[in-house]
Amino acid sequence: MQQLTVLARDSRALAALAVPLALTQLAQVALTTTDTIMMGVLGTEALAAGGLALVVFNQLRTMGVGLVTSVGNQVAAAAARAEKAEAPEETAVAGDSTGAPEKAAAAGDSAEVRGLVRAAMAVATLAGLAGAVLMVLIGQAATWLGQDATVAHRAQGMLAALAPGLLPCLWFQAIRQFTVGMRRPQALLRITVASVAVNAGLNWVFIHGTWGLPTLGLTGIGVATSSVHLLSFLALYGSARRDPQLAPLLSLDFWRADPATVRRLLGLGAPIAATYGSEAGFFSVTALLAGSFGAAALAAHTAVNQLIYIVFQVAVGLSHAASINVSRELALGEYAAARRIKNTALACGAVVTTLVGIAYLAVPDLVLRPYFDAGSAADRQGLEIATGLLAVVAVLQFFDCAQNIGVGLLRGLDDTRSGFRITLIGYWLVGLPAAWLLAYPLGGETRGLWLGLLIGLATTAVLLLRRYGLALTARATAPTGAPVAG
Repeated sequence: MQQLTVLARDSRALAALAVPLALTQLAQVALTTTDTIMMGVLGTEALAAGGLALVVFNQLRTMGVGLVTSVGNQVAAAAARAEKAEAPEETAVAGDSTGAPEKAAAAGDSAEVRGLVRAAMAVATLAGLAGAVLMVLIGQAATWLGQDATVAHRAQGMLAALAPGLLPCLWFQAIRQFTVGMRRPQALLRITVASVAVNAGLNWVFIHGTWGLPTLGLTGIGVATSSVHLLSFLALYGSARRDPQLAPLLSLDFWRADPATVRRLLGLGAPIAATYGSEAGFFSVTALLAGSFGAAALAAHTAVNQLIYIVFQVAVGLSHAASINVSRELALGEYAAARRIKNTALACGAVVTTLVGIAYLAVPDLVLRPYFDAGSAADRQGLEIATGLLAVVAVLQFFDCAQNIGVGLLRGLDDTRSGFRITLIGYWLVGLPAAWLLAYPLGGETRGLWLGLLIGLATTAVLLLRRYGLALTARATAPTGAPVAG
C-alpha cells in the first residue's frame, strides 16, 4: 500500500510537467496529421510523395532538435542550484551578511541560464541552415533511392517548400527547452493548439489557390507548414518576453554566444542528435524499404507510422518530464527520487499505450478512416495492408515509449553518449537486419518490416533502462567530486 501511495505521489509530480508537454507534443503532431490527411484527399500518389517528404523533414528536424535538447536539462539544474542558494538568504536576519555568498551563487546561475539560451539559439541557427540545404539535396536524389519517379518528383517540390521552415522550427525548439527547464511550459500548449487551426486554414488556401493565390497542390502543404513554424516561433518568443520570470533570462543575440558554452551544448547535444537521428533514420530506411513494395505499401506505412507518431508524443512528454526531474533531483542530491522516476514514467507509459492498443484492435476501420476511403478501389489495397499492421503496432508502441523514456533518463544524468551507442546496437545491428530478413527472404513484406521495428525497439529499450540503473548507482556511490564514466 505504501508503494502505491508513493507511486501515486510521484505520478502526480511527473504529470505536472509531463501533461502540458505531452499535450503540446500531441498538438504539434496534429500539424503533420493535418498535413497527412490533406495529402490523402489529394490521392494515394500524393500521400506517398508527401509521406516521403515528411520522413526526410522529420529526420533532419529531429536531429536539429537533439542538438538543443540538453538545454532544458542544463537550465533545470542551474535553476535548482539557484533556488537552493537563495533558500538560506530568505531566512537570514536583517543586516546579516551570511546570505551574500548564496546570493552571488544564485546570480551566477541566472547568468548561466542566459548564456545557455544565447548558445542554444546559435546552435539552432547553424543546424537550421545546414538542414535546409540537405533537405533540398536529398529531394533531388530521391529517384536514386529506389522511389517511383513521379512520387519522387512531387516529393521534391514539397521538400523545397518545407526547407525554409526548418530554421524557425529549431528556434522555437531552443526557446521551448528554456521554458521547460524553467518549468514554465504552459504557453507552449496554447501556441501549438492555435497553430493547428492556422495550419489547416493555410493548407486549404495554398492547396486550392483561394483568394487569388496560385494553386500549389501538394507543394502548398509545405508552404503552409513553413509559415506556421515561423508564426509559432514569434508567438513563443513574444510570450516569454511577457513572462516576468522568463524575460530577464531570455537572450537571443546568438552572435554573442560564448564559444565554450556552444561547445558544451554541442558536446551534449551531438550524441542526442545522433540518437534521435539513429531512431528517425531507422524509421526512414524502413519507409524507403516499404516504398519498394509499391505506392499502396508506402501509403499504408505512412498512415500507420503517423499513428505511432501520435502516441510517441505522449512518450516524448513523459521522457522530457522525467529527464528534467532527474536533473533537478541530482542537483539536489536526491538519488532515491531519481531512481523512482524511471518506474513512474514506465508505469504511466504502459497505461497509455495499452489503452491505445486496445482501440487499434477493437475499431481498426475507425482508426484508419482519416487516411483511406474504404469505398475507393484505389485506396482499398493500402487500407488492407495498414489494417494488418495494427496488431504489430499495438505491441510495438510500448517499447517505443520505453526506449524514449530511457533516452530521457540518461540525458538527466548528462550521459548522452550511451544512448547513441545503444541505439546503434538496437536499431541497426538488431532491428534493421531483422526487418530486412522478415520482409524479403521470409516474404513478410511490409508486415515483416514492422516486426523488425518491434524487435529493434524492444532491444533498445531493455539496454537503455539497464544502463540508467547502472549509471545512477555509480553516481550515487561515487565519492563527491569524482568523475563517473558515461
